[in-house]
Amino acid sequence: MDLNKAIRMVVDTGKVELGSDKAKKIALMGTAKLLVLANNIPKHSLNDLEHYAKLSNLPIIEYKGNSLELGTICGKPFPVSAITVIEEGNSTILKALTSDSK
Repeated sequence: MDLNKAIRMVVDTGKVELGSDKAKKIALMGTAKLLVLANNIPKHSLNDLEHYAKLSNLPIIEYKGNSLELGTICGKPFPVSAITVIEEGNSTILKALTSDSK
């Protein structure tokens, strides 16, 4: 499965929130299905998100590209360090959990 295509599809057809601050809030609420984190997310944000994800039993995919690349895949003209997937839409991104998750 192509993770880049799956991310773009979930952004286009599903329900997502962009940014680490929103990811923290949604992870604490327990309504998310998945977090996708860029490889250059700030260390303090990464630690917080990993902690909240563990508390909420929320899987994380570590995207191999940086936040600029993740933003480009999302179709945004700005860096995106975290994507919170709430509804996967027509995407197969949840299938990526078998090979890319922590």
